[in-house]
Amino acid sequence: MNVPTIRTLGELKQSGYQPRSVKQELRDNLIAKLRSKEEVFPGIYGYEETVIPDLQRAILAGHHINMLGLRGQAKTRIARLLVGLLDEYIPVVEGSELNDDPLQPLSVFARNLIEEKGDDTPISWLHRDERYTEKLATPDVSVADLIGDADPIKAATLKLPYSDERVIHFGLIPRAHRGIFVINELPDLQARIQVSLFNILQEGDIQIRGFKVRLPLDIQFVFTANPEDYTNRGSIVTPLKDRIDAQIITHYPKSIEIGKRITKQEARIKEEQKGLVTTNEIVHDLVEQVAIEARGSEYVDAKSGVSARLTISAYEQVIAAAERRALINGEKNTYVRIADFVGAVPAVTGKVELVYEGEQEGAGIVAEKLMGKALRTQFLNYFPDPEKSKKQKDKPNPYKSIQDWFGSRTIDLLHDASDEDYRKVLDVVPGLQDLVQQSVPSELSKENRYFWMEFALHGMAEHSLISRNRLTAGAQFKDLLSSMFTMPNFGDDDDDDDDYQSSRKRKRR
Repeated sequence: MNVPTIRTLGELKQSGYQPRSVKQELRDNLIAKLRSKEEVFPGIYGYEETVIPDLQRAILAGHHINMLGLRGQAKTRIARLLVGLLDEYIPVVEGSELNDDPLQPLSVFARNLIEEKGDDTPISWLHRDERYTEKLATPDVSVADLIGDADPIKAATLKLPYSDERVIHFGLIPRAHRGIFVINELPDLQARIQVSLFNILQEGDIQIRGFKVRLPLDIQFVFTANPEDYTNRGSIVTPLKDRIDAQIITHYPKSIEIGKRITKQEARIKEEQKGLVTTNEIVHDLVEQVAIEARGSEYVDAKSGVSARLTISAYEQVIAAAERRALINGEKNTYVRIADFVGAVPAVTGKVELVYEGEQEGAGIVAEKLMGKALRTQFLNYFPDPEKSKKQKDKPNPYKSIQDWFGSRTIDLLHDASDEDYRKVLDVVPGLQDLVQQSVPSELSKENRYFWMEFALHGMAEHSLISRNRLTAGAQFKDLLSSMFTMPNFGDDDDDDDDYQSSRKRKRR
């Protein structure tokens, strides 16, 4: 839509324009989108039957909204998408700092200008993107920042007394008149600052240092909050919470498939990386599984949550690890490896809040354990369950030949090994390719065969069929028994740790 050509108040009146409130505007445009079956919140996945219907009901009811949920649940993203429900352009009195509607002027400036020029009052048009204001609630936010204050410089320049409304310097909220105003992390706002919002939400007016200012502001308020904030850093004062009409609960993706869609959409993979690195779905599954394991881990603070940013950052690091390896080896293309996934530990350590036990373990160790559990879980989706295979006497154990070979041998898989060296090492293990061929024939192609062979080794290590020890530059695979007298595997579960400690005690005796 082009910018309207109307330039004066008289032309605006002749056009038949009628003022609408922001809430009515949002409501009307939402109704139009719902009737035309148009997607209202594009790019938001997993909320189709929960958050989005609640949000649409709140808009239809004309409610102020608080979105309550743990970090990384797309609260701010949804708030920003509300702009799409505004009209593309609205008329404002030209030069007005409060976006005055020409037919319903609010500020002294706009009223005086219309009184002076009448139908010749100049009109400008405001795009919907300019009608969105966002403020992060921090302890240093003041009433003057949000509402406004008397400006001594303006009083001196205009030679006006402090009793004149024109000396007021308006804050963010009055300047958001006829728009959407978002306050992120509302509980972090000091209680006395929250009190200043009471009148705006309920009566729509503001008070500044005793000025008798009646400003019926027209604003759609959206707040975001983390439940953790209610107990740790602050809280929403009860009268303010009472004035917020709708509280919508957000949540994390309820399935790996939804999580993958979000990660694929948000991960910033550069075009040159796409041309250099070939990946597959199992890598996405593993990355999402890490987040699932973290959300259920005894080492991670459940109240803090595990952001979707963890999976996004982890996937970006997986691709970057493969890219780096290809660059080092002078290769024009490469296939992603399990070692690249394991190398994404730095993306995990900064994204989880640990409880006391986790702090004792250390962030790096916890991240490795989470990755190990993700490998263990996903391994069972493709390969035979080792526990069941041991008990089936009528069928040969698919892992026995590999275990027997490792009884007297070891292999080292280095992170930065060239594709040629990487394949040579995996080809040495007899039975490994047959295991992959039998377990995942539909997934197998020439270029990803070695990925699955490496995955099989890591999965066997996680299920204690063989041992995997961390090397400075990679991983070493060998017989489980011999590893008990060296070092524990990364990502081992508690039972394996107990076995390791027992072996250490026997050795000391």
